[in-house]
Amino acid sequence: MLSIGQTEHVTYTVTKEDTAHGLSFAWKDERYRDAYLDVFATIRMIALMELACGRLLESVQQPGELSVGVEVNVTHLAPTPVGATVTATATYLGFDGKLHRFRVEAFDPAGKIGAGDHARAIVQVERLLAGAQKRLMTR
Repeated sequence: MLSIGQTEHVTYTVTKEDTAHGLSFAWKDERYRDAYLDVFATIRMIALMELACGRLLESVQQPGELSVGVEVNVTHLAPTPVGATVTATATYLGFDGKLHRFRVEAFDPAGKIGAGDHARAIVQVERLLAGAQKRLMTR
């Protein structure tokens, strides 16, 4: 059973691969300068937030189901360096139609680094994978 106001926390230590610079290096394209710094990338912060939300939903999923993110509205408030620990917190806001809604926040040792809202849907794994496979065939 999932209750409104229930929370989940995920804690993670930032590595160089989690930084804006690390991601740009992984996707290197010589046409661009990609001058990014070694601070926690927004996309990694959002992924950590999504993980906390997904873990909250595990208790209501049936066999063969999982949750997927469908909406993200997040603000990245402050830079976090490599080696710092980040904690993402998801707070369950309730069920709205087909979507489970969450308030998400992220903190490093100095305080809040991000906040926003996230929505997830619970889907059948087989149906999702079949839909994804069809996207390969439409080209």
